[in-house]
Amino acid sequence: MNEQNNTRKDAIDINDFVYAATGARVRRLTLPDGTHWFPAADVLNKLGYRNPRKTLADHVPTEHRETLETVTGGHGLSIPAGREWRRDMNLVDLQGLIRLVNGCTKPSAQPFKAWVTEVIVAVHRHGSYSLEPAALQPTPTTVTAYAVPQQLADALVRFEERVDRQDETLRQIDTKQNVIVDMLRDITQTLRRTGNLSRPVQAPELTPQQLLSNWKSRNLVVTEDVHKVAAHLAPALLHGGANYSVEEISVHTGLSPDRVRHSLELMSEQGCVREAGRTPDDTPFYVLP
Repeated sequence: MNEQNNTRKDAIDINDFVYAATGARVRRLTLPDGTHWFPAADVLNKLGYRNPRKTLADHVPTEHRETLETVTGGHGLSIPAGREWRRDMNLVDLQGLIRLVNGCTKPSAQPFKAWVTEVIVAVHRHGSYSLEPAALQPTPTTVTAYAVPQQLADALVRFEERVDRQDETLRQIDTKQNVIVDMLRDITQTLRRTGNLSRPVQAPELTPQQLLSNWKSRNLVVTEDVHKVAAHLAPALLHGGANYSVEEISVHTGLSPDRVRHSLELMSEQGCVREAGRTPDDTPFYVLP
């Protein structure tokens, strides 16, 4: 929400203030009276907190946190558009945000916490804390510009440098990925021209049902007995091999041992399975050809 209805001018730009405090650009809802509210989830995430509910309860009093619906409703405003702005979203005001930063243990929060300490000490000693006017010329609107405290300025510089480094790293990664894609495209085109890329490297994985359908379409499984035995073997065959005794297959299919044995012989003859060996107890081990 924009600040076109605000009559109060912040001494420090709220965006710079929040960025120095959290090291990130956090979504913000600014009300007509100039108060700022921030999605609690955004702030907690940027500060590295892992237990949102407990953190809010421990660090932020109830008067400094509200739901989005309560905050907007109190000013007769509608919920901002977009899925990310939910009615039940927890918000914290600027004091709540500062409390969360003060409770944060990340090193990046230390400059801001040091400045907050300096403000408190100055108020204790002098009864007030004031920002020094910036050396820059006043803006065309004749509003005096103010210098950001040195601790905040240093923190902002470090954060901006870190963002710049991250952006440069992402650009380098993107460039390398494009080079790899171009190389793979050239290799693929070369293989196709030379006839060395006639089929995919890896065949799609079959399901037991697809394997049975394939056998039936080739007339390899033509009797009910063979189909029962094939259906029992198919899942194991697709996962390395079937190690079942005739008696075990008989129990699961309801066929007699002789009918099972005959079905296995037909499947071997038709090329559905191949006996790859036997276990120490003489149980055959079948695999796909």
